Amino acid sequence: MDPVANPFSPGAGTPPPALVGRDALIDAFKVTVQRAARGQPGQSLMPIGLRGVGKTVLLNRFVEESRALGAHAVLIEAPEDGNLRQLLAKESRRILLHLDRLGAVSHAVKRALRVFKSFSIKVSPDGSFSAGIDLDPEIGSADSGILADDVTDLLSALGEAGRDRGVALVMAIDEVQYLDTEELAALITAVHRTTQLQLPVVLVGAGLPQLPGLAGNARSYAERLFTFPEIGPLGASEARLAITRPAEAQGVTVEPEAANAIIAHTHGYPYFLQEWAYETWNLAEGGVIRATDVGRAAPLVNRKLDGNFFRVRFDRLTPTEKKYLRAMANLGPGAHRSGEIARAYGAKVESVGPLRSALIKKGMIYSPSHGDTAFTVPLFDAFLKRALPAP
Repeated sequence: MDPVANPFSPGAGTPPPALVGRDALIDAFKVTVQRAARGQPGQSLMPIGLRGVGKTVLLNRFVEESRALGAHAVLIEAPEDGNLRQLLAKESRRILLHLDRLGAVSHAVKRALRVFKSFSIKVSPDGSFSAGIDLDPEIGSADSGILADDVTDLLSALGEAGRDRGVALVMAIDEVQYLDTEELAALITAVHRTTQLQLPVVLVGAGLPQLPGLAGNARSYAERLFTFPEIGPLGASEARLAITRPAEAQGVTVEPEAANAIIAHTHGYPYFLQEWAYETWNLAEGGVIRATDVGRAAPLVNRKLDGNFFRVRFDRLTPTEKKYLRAMANLGPGAHRSGEIARAYGAKVESVGPLRSALIKKGMIYSPSHGDTAFTVPLFDAFLKRALPAP
């Protein structure tokens, strides 16, 4: 069928044609934003899940919904080697310039701009982050050099400016697990303070399954500020809707056997659903997608996933890390005890501890419970068996 009319959209964070199975989370988030705008901030959301379950898509949707509700929202992606001060300086400047343009002169906004200037000087002493802000810095605010104190001063000033303008402020942070302990603690401390002051500030994030543990280690009260709903693969009925609804909107029929075959191959993971449906659509003919089309698409999809989705993560690994993960893959799907993996690897548990920690930091594995280890990338065990010969 016509590839130009193909409704399916595989990609990193690319919105699917039908976002199904996430309505409850979206509704809960909208309530959070509306309550914050009324000066009643509460627990916000930090959705967690494996790669390919649609966390980034959901976070983008949160930003869209925030703006539709009249909030000012920004999206930040936390890179592995990023700098929280720089990320916050860039987006805070954007927020404040927007608030400054909303109406008449506001003392709260002007003060927030001065606080921001103090904060930005710590990021860039040459003033590049505060270009165009012709105000003196607010001496004694956000300039201590202590990250938690400075971020708290900055977000509090932003919240006061937002309250003065009658606008809720939403900061959405993707890949939160890549923030180091000091950075995560600083954000949690700042949100704790803005909540105490009943300021209209909402921090929402998304990350891998280890995020609740990281947040708890950073600040013990994190679980009172955030909920960590787990996003998993879609159920069979939801996955079927994600396939059939976009096709039917184009006048194309998906035979039940075809939908079942795609679901079986993908295990209901949204990213994989998009890849399989996209390639199957391109091979189908006559306005009908059949199970035979899914079978013909299999080699194309597997080559594409192996060469891109899996390979980009595989190539970041050292030879030793690949060997460890290959040993883990030999044990089959699911979580495995650290001792089992060490034995399969051929070493003692204590000697591979640093290796395991490095892989957790890289976001390749996580610990679903104490002493257990699992892949953060669905179906990565099967890929490793294809990519690396059996030892």
